[in-house]
Amino acid sequence: MADVLDRLAAHRLVPVVVLDEARDAGPLADALVAGGLPVAEVTFRTAAAADAIRAIADRGGDVLVGAGTVITPAQVDAAVAAGAQYLVSPGTSRAVVERAQEHGVPVLPGAVTATEVQAALELGLDTVKFFPAGTSGGSAAIAALAAPFGGVRFVPTGGVGPGNLDQYLALPCVAAVGGSWMVPRDRVRAGDLAGVRTLIADAVALATRLRP
Repeated sequence: MADVLDRLAAHRLVPVVVLDEARDAGPLADALVAGGLPVAEVTFRTAAAADAIRAIADRGGDVLVGAGTVITPAQVDAAVAAGAQYLVSPGTSRAVVERAQEHGVPVLPGAVTATEVQAALELGLDTVKFFPAGTSGGSAAIAALAAPFGGVRFVPTGGVGPGNLDQYLALPCVAAVGGSWMVPRDRVRAGDLAGVRTLIADAVALATRLRP
């Protein structure tokens, strides 16, 4: 499980993907690979999520695919059955975390308070999603939490984009940053994968320039 999280950290960016049609998964995966960011967090915000994850997972491993917005044990089961290699939840749910652990799949629960971070630690985790980052204190809040929780890694998501990416990536405790700006739902739905590929490449270039 640690290997998957290390791979996410190596890329530093986690595209948060919302797919309305599973048939868009393959072309989007092509754009991610071509743009230099073979990672996808496909959110369970649409009925197409499980089939989209399966379509990406069946490509043979060229994209590190996970499931996002996982809020129930049943969704954990569906995501893992579809081939998700990691799971992301907006909050800290013991039921979700424990079901993921039963499957042996890494999970990043949402945690923005000291109490939530402690709850994640008690469940045996050391990496959490900081969501929604923009309205929960941003990089300053993460830096403050990192003081008492020195071994915890954060993946801020929500309200993160090119304009403030540097504030998050400058923090040693930030493993990676999640965002949808490089995979906008409307462009994917419209089939503008060339435009999406450019956005992905631009995001990768920016993250590379900001690497310490």
